[in-house]
Parts: sequence; C-alpha cells; structure tokens
Amino acid sequence: MKGIEIRVKGKVQGVGFRPFVWQLAHQLNLTGEVLNDGEGVLIRLASPLDDREPYDTQALQHQFQTRLCQQLPPLARIDSLSVSDFHWQRPPEHFEISPSVSNNVDTEIVPDAATCSDCLQELTQPRNRRYQYPFINCTHCGPRFTIIQALPYDRPNTVMRDFPLCPDCTEEYKNPADRRYHAQPVACDTCGPRVWITDNKGTVQSGHWLELAASALQRGEILAIKSIGGFHLACNASNAEAVQTLRNRKQRQHKPFAVMVADSATAEEYARISQAERDMLASRIAPIVLLKKKDAACLADNIAPGLTEIGIMLPSNPLQHLLITACDYPLVMTSANASGYPPAIDNTAALTSLNTMADWFVMHNRDIVQRCDDSLLRVNYGKTEVLRRSRGLVPDALALPDGFPDVDGFLAYGGDLKNAFAVGKGHKIIVSQYLGDLANVRVQKQHLQTIKHYLSLYHINVHHHVTDLHSGYFSYQFASQHCDKPSGYQLTRVQHHHAHVASCLIEHGWAPKQGKVLALALDGLGLGNDNTFWGGELLIADYHTFRQIGGLPAVTMLGGDSVAKEPWRSFYSHIRTFAPDISDAELETLLPGKPIHQLDMAFARQVNCHSVRSAGRLFDAVAYSLGITAGEERMEYEGQAACLLEALALQCEEAKPSPELHIPSNGLTLDLPGFWQQWLKHDGSPAEKARLFHDAFAQALADIVTKAQGVHRLNHLVLTGGVFHNTLLTSLVKAKLPDTRILQHHKYSCGDGGLALGQLAVAACQASQRSQDA
Repeated sequence: MKGIEIRVKGKVQGVGFRPFVWQLAHQLNLTGEVLNDGEGVLIRLASPLDDREPYDTQALQHQFQTRLCQQLPPLARIDSLSVSDFHWQRPPEHFEISPSVSNNVDTEIVPDAATCSDCLQELTQPRNRRYQYPFINCTHCGPRFTIIQALPYDRPNTVMRDFPLCPDCTEEYKNPADRRYHAQPVACDTCGPRVWITDNKGTVQSGHWLELAASALQRGEILAIKSIGGFHLACNASNAEAVQTLRNRKQRQHKPFAVMVADSATAEEYARISQAERDMLASRIAPIVLLKKKDAACLADNIAPGLTEIGIMLPSNPLQHLLITACDYPLVMTSANASGYPPAIDNTAALTSLNTMADWFVMHNRDIVQRCDDSLLRVNYGKTEVLRRSRGLVPDALALPDGFPDVDGFLAYGGDLKNAFAVGKGHKIIVSQYLGDLANVRVQKQHLQTIKHYLSLYHINVHHHVTDLHSGYFSYQFASQHCDKPSGYQLTRVQHHHAHVASCLIEHGWAPKQGKVLALALDGLGLGNDNTFWGGELLIADYHTFRQIGGLPAVTMLGGDSVAKEPWRSFYSHIRTFAPDISDAELETLLPGKPIHQLDMAFARQVNCHSVRSAGRLFDAVAYSLGITAGEERMEYEGQAACLLEALALQCEEAKPSPELHIPSNGLTLDLPGFWQQWLKHDGSPAEKARLFHDAFAQALADIVTKAQGVHRLNHLVLTGGVFHNTLLTSLVKAKLPDTRILQHHKYSCGDGGLALGQLAVAACQASQRSQDA
C-alpha cells in the first residue's frame, strides 16, 4: 500500500510534537504512525480511516503538512521537512505513536522552559491534585536540557528514571490527548521529587518547607535554593542589612545582584519597562532583564550600587513561584557560589561549599545533570542583546548560512573569560551555556566535564580543535595536548578579534561568498598577530582572513594582569605614554598616594610592561581621571569602571559637542596624545565630562570608519567586542553613521561569551579552503 514518509528535523522532541501530530492525524482521519529517532521525528501516513468515502488522499496529506507547519506547539520549531514515498507492507488500521528508535543523533535538545500558564493555574487551584506541587510541568514547560543524559529524549534517558510514575501520572503520560502525554519530567506529589529544608549543617527541619523559607527571608536570613540549573542564594531585596550580609558572605561588595518579583506589574514598581521588555520578562526563557532603575523606596540601595540599570527576573519554575507568592517583597536571586567558583548543583557539594554563606537550604532530590545559570538579556532599541547566554537559550543550535562548509567534528574552546565552548554537528553550531572564568581550577574541571557531556550527547567525534592565539590560555593548553602529531587531530588558532567579527557575521547568516566587512572590535585585551595585545581595532575581515587597518594607538601598559582590575594603572600608563611632558608634581596630584618614582623607574626599564591597544583600558583610564573609582584600589568585576563611567554619563541627558574636547585622528588611527592634552585641561562636572567623552569617542570612531569606507568601498560595519555592551556608546556610533549597514550581536554575546562561535566558523572556512587548495 502506498503512503508518504515525512522527516521532520528541528526542535521537535520533548515539546509535545508527537501528540500534536497524533491529534492532527485523527482530525483528518489519516492512518499511520509517528516516532522519535536520533534525527528528529518520523511521520508515516497512509490512506484515510474510512476508505468507503470518496476521500482525496493526496489533498488530505497536503492539508496535514500545511497544518503541521502552521499549528506547532509553543516550544516546537521545524528547521527542515522532507517528504518521500513509503510502502506499507500491511495497511495500518489506526494512527499511533510508535516507540522511539535510537540511531545517528541529528536532533535538537530543547532548552528549559518557564512554567506555562496552564501549569500555573493548576499550581494555585486547591482542588487540583498538583496544588502547590513545586515540580509541576507539562510538554509546554519545565526542565529539559538540565535533566537529559542521552538522546532520544525519553524518560529513561533523564534523571526522572528514578521516579516511577504513579497510576494517575501514567494515565496522563500515555494519553495522546493529554497535555502531559510523554512529558518526560511529569510527576506529582505521590510519585515525584520532593522538597525539604535544612539548616546549614544539613539537619532537616520539621514543618512545611515553604512556610519555614518565607519566615527565614522575612527575618533577614540567607537561603540557598536548589533551582533547575543550580543553586541560588536569596534574601529579602527590601532589607538593606540582609543584602549587605549576603555581600559580606559572598565577598561581593559591588557587583550588582538580580531581583526576582512576582510579575511584570510588580517589576514596574522598580523599573521603567517597555512592552518589548515586558514580553521578554514573561517569555519562556524567563531571563534576568536589565531595566532602567526607578527610585524605589522599598528596594535596598546596595543591590546595584552606582548603576542606572537593575536586573529583574520573574520566577522561572514552580518552586520560585510558590516562594515569591509566600513573600510580599522582592527577593535577591544570585548564583550560589564564591567569587570565581562555579555554582553548586549537587546537594552534598552545596552544603559543603555554601554553609558559611547560607543560613538555610531549600533542597530537592531531582538531580541536575547540567549547570545552567540564569540568562541575562537587555532590550536595546527594541532588539534583544544577550549578555549571558544560558538557561532558556541553551542548547539551541545555529544553522549555518548557504555555502558554509560542514562543521561536524569541530570543537572550539572559546576564551578564558566568560567561557562558553562550541561544537559542530553537521551544518549547525551548538554553543554551550556560560561556564565562567577558567582561571579557577574547579571551573576548568567543569568546562572539561561539560565538553565531554556535549560530545556524548550529540555523538560527536572531534577531529578539529580550535583555540585562541594566546598560548597561556587554559583552553589552548588543553587542546594542544590532544593535537600532537600521532593523534591525527588538527589544531587551528584563531585571532581573538577575528573570532569576534566572525561570531557576529554568522549570527546574521552572512554567507562566505558575501565577502568582506569593516569591523570595530573593541574590548579589554586579545592577543594580536604581532604578539602585542589588541582591543581597539578597525579591521577588514571575512571568515578566512582579516587585516588591522586602524583604531587605537598602542600604549605602554605597566602592571601586567593587575591592569584589568586597577584603573589607576591604565591612567598612569596613558599619561606616561601620551603626555610624557607632564611634571611629576602634576602626576602626583592626579595619582595621590601612588609611588610615582618607582612606577617611573619600572616604566623606563619596561619592567612588567606590554604594548596594548585597548578601548577597555582607555575607558578605565578616563573613569579613574573623573574620580569614579576613588576609594577603590581594585575593581571587583571586569568592566566595573566602564559600567560606572557609562552610568555617570547617562546622568547628563545630552552633551553639547565641545570644540575643546574631541579625539582627532592620524589617518585611521586615533590621536590619543591630542585627546589627553585636551582632557586634562577641560573643565566641567564629572557627569558632563563622562558624556562628552562618550560622544567624542563615538565621533572619532565614526570618522575613521567613514574614511575607511571611502578607501575600501565597504558599507557593512560589524560592532563587536565587550565594549559594545555599552549601550550609550553603541547608540552614539550608530547615530553618527546613518548610511552604514551596521551588524550587531543579538543572539550571542558581543563579548567573550560569543567567541567560540566565531572561532569555529573561522576554522571551518579556513580548513575548507585548505582542502580546496590541496
């Protein structure tokens, strides 16, 4: 008997796709089957159920395909659909959901999704059997990526295999018409995971966990709470003393905390929110969204000190919904880890590592396979900007543009800061969740464990390792161990800023044949081809090659690795490089308490000095000169001085261009000696000067881009590198280049979190070119 077979690839497992297909087939009276396999979903259709009626089978099958694409479940996405003939040896009597088949893996894993409205309604209905059950979920929401151990996505391949279903849950699980049909995390209070609360010695407390947790928060105490992708530390966000206690225990005095509120209406009490931001807060991602602060009397001042933005999130899972409802105040929600360490995901490890930070532990017995922090997003002029890509977004794959070579077996390690790696699978790139800074041995261990998990999960055999140029990076050292000559593995090293540019290009679907672009790559530091440090570059680039044609001049930077956290060093280095005639007395006034004589001796002898072109260090130097970092010898987090500088500039709504303060250029290179000569003499309030600096720097960048466009006839400009997280600078540059086609990052970070994506793209194109040339 003739029929058709429909192969569907994309986000089609664990999202209610098979029951959707089953219902659609029944509505059209079609017979056949649907099943999961390693490549996605396979649908086989035969004739209608009642062959006595004059059905047009072909028309019905076409209608099935049309509705299949138009009426998808909320979490599903079809990337490709192919149809072929199929011969039935025995005509099927019904349409059924057949058992999954394990074979070659070419399907996508669904990110964890915030609790859907149907489950929320059940959570709050006293007569519902899942009333106040903290693990309620269905095919439209709940954990996915963080609980899966292997593909295909079936219950035995998840941590839920430890929780046999009760008769009621079994009935739902097996009923294709039910919202929980084959919802792998499905459970209830009878058969599923449970929650309890302990003190910081691990002693389980009697009483209901929710009441005890809410009471502790009300008293100003700190809770460690096991969530979907790891533990949070929580406290009452309206209690400044509790927030300070959390800061002291976490040794995090300045880095901003995120705040969780019950709903968007509550969020508007603390921040100005656009409709796009409101939609983002309430999306299935449930990220932390950076919003413009309001002066909220009931929110502690020490949550985001010195900044104009505040990170706000809505509950992303039922446990958080229950907790925030039990409290009549917002909650600080921050990752449960000491600075530089990975957050805990295991109960025992959490008690060991967090017992000096938390007074109480809200724990449960559903294991976490993969750590996944809260994603951090911003809506900038109506478009999403990703600052940290993690829960709710990972591990979505990026399909490569036409003409791009296959990337199967490529592994790109990213950078050592804000690390995320990337793997190639066929014609897609999968970028991992945010993992942190690889300077810490525990983060290194987690980095390698996570790589191993991805390779196993997607059945990837790595043959090509890709790293940064910097041989001091942990990622390079690890990769180089696997790429000795006998192994047969290839190692490609990709320049830092070339990778940044490629990351933006591939996100925009830029095909290799589209050629070169101009790019401004501005960040802290990345090793250049000339073995000096770059970070203020005007480039011409495509996937295969790049060339530095302008940008910032080199500064002799004194202080080694300390410079990134000590802005005064950047200021000293800029002055001694670009204003060498300044007197010692003047410099001692500008740098009070610093050993100028000893610094000058080291500078003259080039002790611990490096040649650096860095926009990040320029921002640090300017911030120090305005007194923004006064009283703080050392910054707590990367980019802190630059964030404070932007916040100060935003206090001044608009700066009138000043003829006494601009940044000239010599050809395509900015004239920093001229700038510093003007800057040190310019009067004005710190806010006015901060705003003038942003405007002058943006104008100088626009000027050299315009000059380059005239010479090279390129109208596409990539804005990349962590400095472009500065929304004021970005908006000013764009405004000054109205006729330029500007490409920005939206799905992946413009900082080092997106580096691996670009590394892999460059390495694959270069490998393909070498193969063609051979």
